Amino acid sequence: MPRTRVARLSELPAGTVFEAEVAGRPVAVCNVEGELFALDGICPHAGGRLGHGALNGTRVACPWHAWEFDCRTGEHDYDPDVKVESYPVCVQDGDILVELPE
Repeated sequence: MPRTRVARLSELPAGTVFEAEVAGRPVAVCNVEGELFALDGICPHAGGRLGHGALNGTRVACPWHAWEFDCRTGEHDYDPDVKVESYPVCVQDGDILVELPE
């Protein structure tokens, strides 16, 4: 699976989330105390953009209706059967790289 550069690490301070577009899809990239996570960027509830939401510890909140998902697993905070896909993410030479399935 190819890795796609989405930003410089310096552009994503700890405790923040942002939206990147990878292969035409929105991806939410979270920095939880220096550890990076990437999730499908669309909330399954009503289609809100998770990368425009707020990061609360390890949970990213959808900006539309505050549904929360664990950045590490993609699981919804109240119903673990509701998930968004999570993707491998790494840092190489100061660049944040996300790997989506083909």
